[in-house]
Amino acid sequence: MDIDLNTIWFLLVGTLLAGYAVLDGFDLGVGILHLFVDRDEERRLFINAIGPVWDGNEVWLVTGGGALFAAFPAVYAGVFSGFYPAMILLLFALIFRAVAIEFRSKQPMIWWRRTWDVSFSAASFLGSFLMGVAFGNVIRGIPLDGRGEYLGGFLALLNPYALLTGLTTVALFAMHGSIYLVLKTEGPVQARVRGWVNDAIIVFVVCYATTTMATLLYLPHMGEQFKARPWTFVLPVATMLAIANVPREIFHRREWRAFLSSCAAVFGLMGLVGFGMYPNLVRGTDPSTSLSIYNAASSDGTLTTMLIIAGIGIPLVLAYTISIYWIFRGKVKLDSMSY
Repeated sequence: MDIDLNTIWFLLVGTLLAGYAVLDGFDLGVGILHLFVDRDEERRLFINAIGPVWDGNEVWLVTGGGALFAAFPAVYAGVFSGFYPAMILLLFALIFRAVAIEFRSKQPMIWWRRTWDVSFSAASFLGSFLMGVAFGNVIRGIPLDGRGEYLGGFLALLNPYALLTGLTTVALFAMHGSIYLVLKTEGPVQARVRGWVNDAIIVFVVCYATTTMATLLYLPHMGEQFKARPWTFVLPVATMLAIANVPREIFHRREWRAFLSSCAAVFGLMGLVGFGMYPNLVRGTDPSTSLSIYNAASSDGTLTTMLIIAGIGIPLVLAYTISIYWIFRGKVKLDSMSY
């Protein structure tokens, strides 16, 4: 992989999106698991475990999307214009999820809180699923014309491979969220959630193995980079070791190490997708129409200017994220100010 300005931006956008998957992935996972507990106090604990950080986590999505728009505007202009129904549905899920978090505890009635509980969990599931479907289509390839514009419709995005990656993403975030809940809770709730972790890992591993086999059988282009550079097999091996280390750390009650292993697994999986796709950003079913880091990029002057701005802005986002997690470290407690 030759390092040039376009490749630097490919790595930067990929890092930002991977950061979003790591951070917002666990609070989406908490939402997916929200209905697995029945008591109001337990559900409040779940929401308050992510309450101080969920909106900050989504800053990484905005930053990653902005970086993609600045560096590779042809992706926005061509492909995303055809993805409008899916994007609006995803945006609706993320907004409705935020509304559910804020509105749930505004009234004490059981029916009110249960309605928002269902809304919160459904929106978390839908958001995770749609992100996975989007990645599945990008990996599989979509029909593009000579100008890089999407030629299909919304239903064409719901192909078997994309649906499989959608389910795999839901399983991944549920696993990630269950580990975060073990880290943030204590007592009977923590003991209950701890029992979910191994089940969540098993479901994810089954989904991941199925997706990997489907990818190797039907999308051989995703393995070309690894075949060309055998040393890169260290990435999938390291990712699997990170996943395998999670139940070990949970068994020894080292929740923080388990969560770090889960973060490394999510980051590694995003890295596998990015490395397999390089240098393409969006693969066309006709490879000649694919949008790559070269034919979809802004001018060198724009990339240089934006790189300077990113060098100033990204450390600020990182500092904000670290400070929020430091301030709200420790086990979650319910008080008069809680959701």
